[in-house]
Amino acid sequence: MTQEKYLFNYAVIRVVPRVEREEFINVGVIIYCKAKNLVEVAIALNEQKLKVLDPKVDLAEVKRHLAAYEAIAKGGADAGPIGLLDASSRFRWLTAKRSTIIQSSNVHPAFSVDLNKKIKVLLTEQVH
Repeated sequence: MTQEKYLFNYAVIRVVPRVEREEFINVGVIIYCKAKNLVEVAIALNEQKLKVLDPKVDLAEVKRHLAAYEAIAKGGADAGPIGLLDASSRFRWLTAKRSTIIQSSNVHPAFSVDLNKKIKVLLTEQVH
């Protein structure tokens, strides 16, 4: 018996401490699977690496923004109005182009039989 492969979309989450310089580090990934009604974020912030790009970066602010990404991905009232949107809308909001300290890459499609495992693989490949 073969397992079903699920089509999903993913993007890499980046921290751009000085937007005008356009330098960034990858700090996480976000995935969305329509068939599973799933939006999930995995974060691995390397504070030392970020401090190399900007020694004055406000780490507490960065962590607050990344925590908001995680909350919005989970959904619910605790994530504010965006958290109340459906999974597809939350994913589109999280991956929308913006010129702020937290940004995402372009969205990429892929297939996987195990999305929980795949997000860990993507985090390793794209962030670590």
